[in-house]
Formats: sequence, C-alpha cells, structure tokens
Amino acid sequence: MTAQPRLIAFIGAGNMTQSIVAGMVQNGYPANYITVSNPSLGKLERLQQQFGVNINQDNIVAACNADVVVLAVKPQRMAAVCQQLQTNLPNLADKLIISIAAGIRLAKYQDYLGASRIIRVMPNTPSLVGQGMTGLVKLAATTAADGEFATSIFDRVGKTLWLDDEDQMDILSALAGSGPAYFFEFMAGLQKAAVSLGFNADQARILVNQTALGAAAMASVSELELADLRAQVTSKGGSTAKGIEVYQAADIDFISEQALRAAVLRNQEMAKLF
Repeated sequence: MTAQPRLIAFIGAGNMTQSIVAGMVQNGYPANYITVSNPSLGKLERLQQQFGVNINQDNIVAACNADVVVLAVKPQRMAAVCQQLQTNLPNLADKLIISIAAGIRLAKYQDYLGASRIIRVMPNTPSLVGQGMTGLVKLAATTAADGEFATSIFDRVGKTLWLDDEDQMDILSALAGSGPAYFFEFMAGLQKAAVSLGFNADQARILVNQTALGAAAMASVSELELADLRAQVTSKGGSTAKGIEVYQAADIDFISEQALRAAVLRNQEMAKLF
C-alpha cells in the first residue's frame, strides 16, 4: 500500500526508529520529509549520514511542523515526553500520533496529549532486518487516510495486521513481540543438541539457521495448514516421525499455549503500570 508522503517526526532514535527510517528511505520515502529527535547526538548523526534525514535534539522543534509524530521512547519516559509536547505544541491535536511503545493504551495517550488521531503500533525486532510483524490499532477519530499512511510505513519493514480490539494487542505482543525469543530458545536447543552429537558450534548454527529460515519461507508461501506442512516432512515410521513423537509426548502444544498465556498476563499487568 502506498500513501502520499507526510512530514514525520520521530521522537527517539533507538533501534526501532533506525530500522523504520531505513525501511522508509530505502523504499523511496523522501528523506527530507523525515526528522528524528533524540537527546544525544551520536545516533542522530549516524542516521543523518546514512539516510540524509533531518535531525534535532529538541523534541518540540522536531515535531512543530510535522504532520505525523511517532513516539518511540521507552514506556517509562512516555508520560514526560507527552506532557512536553502537549504543553508546547498548540496544534498537537491536528497531528497524527503514532506510538511504538509497549503497554500504554490508547485512552492513556488521549489523556496525555489531548488528541484523538492516535494509532498504537507494536512492531517486533525482526523489523531490524525487514522481516517484522507489526500490529496496529487506532482510535475511532483516526481517519482512513491516517490508517493507510501508518500501514505504508510499517509495510516497509515487514508485514502489518490491523486489530479490531485493543485487547488483542496483548495477545499480539505475546506472540509476535515475544515470539522471536521463543524461536531463538528452540533454535538454541537444537544447536546444543547438534553439538552434543558431534558438530562444532559454527556448523550447528549454520544448520539450525538455514533450516529455520527455509521452514519459515515454505510456511509463508504455502496454502497448506502448518500441521499439513509438518505431515509432509514426516514419513510414517521414519526418523522425523520418531523426533515428532518426542515433541508430542512432551505436549508441545500445551507448552506453547502456556507460554503465550503467561506473556499475555504479564502484558496486562504491565499495562496497569502506566
């Protein structure tokens, strides 16, 4: 989806801002439409050198003329940053606000900012390599054009999914946000097992990485259910079947559900802190 460029200010220059800016510029978004603000100059200078964007150490100056303000600071700092913007930008209510901070709900941003065109976004770390999964949810006053614009930004660093209900964001965060860690945990276990059976760590890492990448690529282009893809690789009585029996005996489905439920519960607990 392509939307007309808007002047956009990123408040915060962390890894997620860097990946989003990279995706935008590398996919044709005009760098002179982008401003990034951050207290320290080092990250800003690297972004300017790499991508030609505008930089500023003052959040108010950065956001003043922007059509879109992206809040990309840690949740613990969000209230202070929002108060600064609300106090010093009389036209803040006219801007589209996008937040990529975890845990803070739309109603809280409305209280913080006195604005109603707000989109809450949850990208994940694979956005850093252009393979992100981003969930989005918005306040009712946010326009269709605003939604299209937000989609166009995050489609540049992976795939996007709009949610019907903000409560789903806790589930999405538990799956897409935390999910890379679950896969890394599983991959690390396979690597250790391969080493224990005779490969060195580098060989095992290559085998695990490429096998995971290939499986994910197959799943992303196939119309088959994941269980059917698994079955295609599992010949009756073969070595794969024996391995699958071990996972099934450990009730891997139950373990996955319990992991997601634990992460969702923690997301709900953390939301109450802000």
